[in-house]
Amino acid sequence: MVVFITGISSGFGMETARLLAEEGHVVYGTVRREVTPLPKVHYLLLDVRDRQAVKEAVAQIVEKEGRLDVLVNNAGMGIGGPVEFATEEEVREQMEANLMSSIGGVMGLPYQGFYSASKFAIEGYCEALRLETKPFGITVTVIRPGDFSTGFTANRKKTTNTEAMQAYPGYAESIAKAENDEQTGLKPIVLAQCISKVIRKKHPRYAYVVSSFEQRLSVLLKRVLPEKWFASILGSYYNM
Repeated sequence: MVVFITGISSGFGMETARLLAEEGHVVYGTVRREVTPLPKVHYLLLDVRDRQAVKEAVAQIVEKEGRLDVLVNNAGMGIGGPVEFATEEEVREQMEANLMSSIGGVMGLPYQGFYSASKFAIEGYCEALRLETKPFGITVTVIRPGDFSTGFTANRKKTTNTEAMQAYPGYAESIAKAENDEQTGLKPIVLAQCISKVIRKKHPRYAYVVSSFEQRLSVLLKRVLPEKWFASILGSYYNM
């Protein structure tokens, strides 16, 4: 298969590109800066927020390979802090950059409000896209990772606004809890292996939760419990 993956400089993207290339797929991936290349992976230097650059990259792949079988929308970033203290620039960057979902797309994570908003948005987008593209034989699948140990944690843009810290004294403890869960989470190869299996399925499911048992359980509880009950559980977990 010819596979196009956004954001392969590290984490999920890098491990997915590595694995799929090793399995014999033709892999193209985007990076925003020069990196040490993986064997058998074709690199495209661009920012996924640049619509024209993405359009040209896809055209380049199709011209060279004659087709494009799989797109893995992986590139993304995160901002942390109380919703009211996020700047317009941070919000725009968050919403424009995030393309893969997560369990943050089915529950609002405290002090990661706009991150969750971007993930809720991709969930709705994919539901609509799935219906629109079905007549063309295109399958749309959402991957929902839980906590993983990747560079995402270190790269999160967290507010250091003094006023925010004073108004929300629990912020530092809550975000530290979230980041500890990430740093002690699963390795990105686990998600890469899931993607490898999904693209080989003739009829993949609409969505896959890739996480620890506890986080899979939280997704189930979100679906079945009264909203106030689940909010109380989530708030307690993050020491709200």
